[in-house]
Amino acid sequence: MKIRLYHARILTMEENRPVFPGEIWVEGDKILSVRECEPGERLKGGAGPCPEEGSEIRWDREIDCGGNLLMPGFKDAHTHSPMTFLRSYADDLPLKEWLQQKVFPMEAKLDEESIYWFGKLAVLEYVSGGITGIFDMYLRPDVMAKVAQETGIRCTLVSGLNDFTSSIEKQEEEYIHWNQAGPLIRYRLGCHAEYTCSRELLEKLAALAEKYRAPVFLHLSETKKEVRECTERYGLPPVKFLDSLGLFDYGGGGYHCIYLDQEEKEIFRKRGLYAVTNPASNLKLASGIASVTEYEKMGIPVAIGTDGAASNNCLDMFKEMFLVSGLAKYQEGDASALDAEKVLRMATVNGARAMGYADADVLAEGKLADLILIDLQKPNMQPIHNIPKNLVYSGNKSNVILTMVGGQILYSDGTYSIGSSPEEIYRECEKCLRRIL
Repeated sequence: MKIRLYHARILTMEENRPVFPGEIWVEGDKILSVRECEPGERLKGGAGPCPEEGSEIRWDREIDCGGNLLMPGFKDAHTHSPMTFLRSYADDLPLKEWLQQKVFPMEAKLDEESIYWFGKLAVLEYVSGGITGIFDMYLRPDVMAKVAQETGIRCTLVSGLNDFTSSIEKQEEEYIHWNQAGPLIRYRLGCHAEYTCSRELLEKLAALAEKYRAPVFLHLSETKKEVRECTERYGLPPVKFLDSLGLFDYGGGGYHCIYLDQEEKEIFRKRGLYAVTNPASNLKLASGIASVTEYEKMGIPVAIGTDGAASNNCLDMFKEMFLVSGLAKYQEGDASALDAEKVLRMATVNGARAMGYADADVLAEGKLADLILIDLQKPNMQPIHNIPKNLVYSGNKSNVILTMVGGQILYSDGTYSIGSSPEEIYRECEKCLRRIL
């Protein structure tokens, strides 16, 4: 399939490359060309090639972008997709009560069919909001892999290994299998959290990381209680303890990363670990605010995730970007803290690299064709003084016109192409929910 997207503004997210007018050519699942026009040359309309080549190509489809913005899709770097089944079910509760009295008992009732349909429900929300890739941890990685392959979204699976589910042997099987399962799927080693894993299990995970020279990801330093109890058990806070076991010898990172001391931040910097911040979830559960500005100043790569719909409710990267920037400014007492363009990079480039998709980080020749089209002809995007700042501070999901993953259009102007209709997904989710309840 050869697709030409023309008459566009383009934000490639390459270093120091501002928005420019041009067009993008896609062949198969990759970007064939990113072409820059003279300023204004094609933004007035017209379907000719830009600048003068391409007329000899027989396009399968040509899309007039109408002067709107092409950019890399958002990478949601921490998700629990099937937790859509708990949206608005367990709200306004303290974290411990939320988990133990609401979340865990309901999750125990899930079956394969439920995970499948509620995972698909999440995909509807992802693609309509411009999310082209997810970093997903849940009970059945095989089911979420099936969801990703059927819907076309890009998915990096990470194990939720703990003392009660899965095993090191199972994780090794999954690691080998899913990293050979095709272009839409990657697999990262991981576990749920330090506090749900015995020392012996964590040591085995570190040995597995050593065997494959692989990064490891897990929930990390999300609450004061977690840090305090780890220190009581081992005499060290979580990051220091896990690093002492060799868990981070080959990189990886943590989800949340709110309560790191200075030495732990230095471990992150030295190891090149990713801090995946989830501001909406952390605020709603009153967990705290990650030190994103300091991480960025130290050179610690930061990515952004929504977490699951049980703790966030809305799988919306626009909301997360605004919160990352706004909370950093509040935390630092400085309105100039954490420029919007850095936040946008966290939501796209850094997330892709954390997930193992360095070939889907920016828009460039030879990269995967994972891109979105943003409607600039809406009141919240006018006037166009600075497009990246508009995206972070005033953008929302209604601005997403089109979402493409690997050259396949999964969403366009309210129409989904993910293998199931919204109506079917809603109907099946309702059936599953009635069975669970």
